[in-house]
Amino acid sequence: MAVSEIIGAAVGVMLLIIVAYVVVSGTLIAGETMANAQKDLTLQQEARIRTSFSITDQFNATSPSNIIYANITNTGSEIIGDFKHMDVIVYDKADGDYQICTYDQNDLTPGHWKIYRKFGEFIHLDELDPGERYEIQITSMGDQPKWFQITTANGVYASAFL
Repeated sequence: MAVSEIIGAAVGVMLLIIVAYVVVSGTLIAGETMANAQKDLTLQQEARIRTSFSITDQFNATSPSNIIYANITNTGSEIIGDFKHMDVIVYDKADGDYQICTYDQNDLTPGHWKIYRKFGEFIHLDELDPGERYEIQITSMGDQPKWFQITTANGVYASAFL
């Protein structure tokens, strides 16, 4: 009988150690996950603070009038290169409606925009480095675009009237 009590106590202690190990390791993993998430959020906010660009020399093409040309210049210290996740919102005066144009370098159909010309491209190809300027072409779905806004992948935006 005494041996069964000792074995029962030993099993109980082992179960207690296993439960304590699971609880402590779960707490450590949760803490590490939260610390990594906070670090990633901080890095994303720092990149957003360093991102800045300006829109200049915007105009409508005469024929067809739904095509917009504009220059974007990287005035920040962060490289802008994730064009597939950038959106262009266009307000059409005739329709009174907003349209979202997505990036597609090969598609000229309405509702898309592309990089038309690159100026001073020599360090990182196909990325808008600080100080560089790209001319973009926006093909609006409406006939009389009046205003547009360009939003980068990290949420920084600039807008201009035509």
